[in-house]
Amino acid sequence: MKIVVTQDLGLNQSEKAQLNQLGTVTYYDNLASTPEQWLERCTDANIICTGKFGLKQKYQELRNVFISLPFVDTGFLDPKTLKANHVTVSSCLGCNKDAVSEWIVAMSLNLFRDLPSKINNLKPITKRQPSIGLSGKTATILGPGAVGSRVGKILKVLDMKVNYFDRGDNLSASVKNADLIIDTLATNSETTGLLGPKFFSSLKTGSFFVTVTSSAIWNADALYQKLAQHPKILATPHIAYNTDTTDRTANQMMIKNIASHLDGKTINQVSQKGAKS
Repeated sequence: MKIVVTQDLGLNQSEKAQLNQLGTVTYYDNLASTPEQWLERCTDANIICTGKFGLKQKYQELRNVFISLPFVDTGFLDPKTLKANHVTVSSCLGCNKDAVSEWIVAMSLNLFRDLPSKINNLKPITKRQPSIGLSGKTATILGPGAVGSRVGKILKVLDMKVNYFDRGDNLSASVKNADLIIDTLATNSETTGLLGPKFFSSLKTGSFFVTVTSSAIWNADALYQKLAQHPKILATPHIAYNTDTTDRTANQMMIKNIASHLDGKTINQVSQKGAKS
């Protein structure tokens, strides 16, 4: 088997040794400068290990390959195209649940306790303005998957009341009484554009909204201000997943996906639901 690692994926020596046992591996230690260069790196490979850059733009041009991804989001892949081109993809669903859960809880605490305005602010408090505690408040989690379920467990430890919105539930009814709404929905045809003006107008006054999903799901303009410019919005780059724990878990799952595929038992395969022969 010819295996290509199209960029630096943070593989340690032990992980490289495992990968080397599965085939002849070509490693690239930098990101391709263009999608075309990424595609060139994949030439003649039977198995591709890669990040999103290049894959997102050029996967339609691949044929008869297995792709093992060290991340979760595959909403940009069209199932019909994958099936037609005989491309099999396995992802690492759940590899980031610890890191993303930590980020969600941290951001929730920042919002409720208004910590950004208080950090390094040593001025005496002249007027009592208490922040909001999480205990006793209600959280609605959109999407009871690996991340959503773990966040729910943590919030229950903090004595919050936790509800979940799942496929088929009434969205407005699920969030109307929530003090905290957490979006962990997967990106697919059913969720794209789901959280628009109607959703945000149905939220309770004074509630908080935390999201770790693609903006394909929620409409930034429906918030009436651009994210990074509004004083009541905390926006970060795409970092919620980015911890040493995620790297190790994702790379081990990526390698296990390859080994299982070579044994004829493909696991963690990206769904080809809706694809027609």
